[in-house]
Amino acid sequence: MFTTLIIARFRRPDLDEISGLFKEFDETDMPQRMGTLRRQLFNYRDLYIHAQDFAEDHGPEQVEQAREDPRFVQISADLRPFFEPYDPSWQGPKDAMASCFYRWQR
Repeated sequence: MFTTLIIARFRRPDLDEISGLFKEFDETDMPQRMGTLRRQLFNYRDLYIHAQDFAEDHGPEQVEQAREDPRFVQISADLRPFFEPYDPSWQGPKDAMASCFYRWQR
């Protein structure tokens, strides 16, 4: 399994509305198209943490390919008012992904 973590700052922490947007998105075939097995959203103080698990290490490539889908474009636009980039030089989702520096699995 491959996991990505996207980090951003909350601009408008409306957790119910954000959850609703993802619920609608995840009820489509987009998670399957992207290779997503599980999505978890976390908040810590003013931070938004988006964990996404993929079956294979090529999950990020599938996400990159899905970015052109109108549904991906739409949810990205719908979510924009809620977040601001953690890093001001942010250009896209890859710029908000945390890097794993230790992994252990039983």
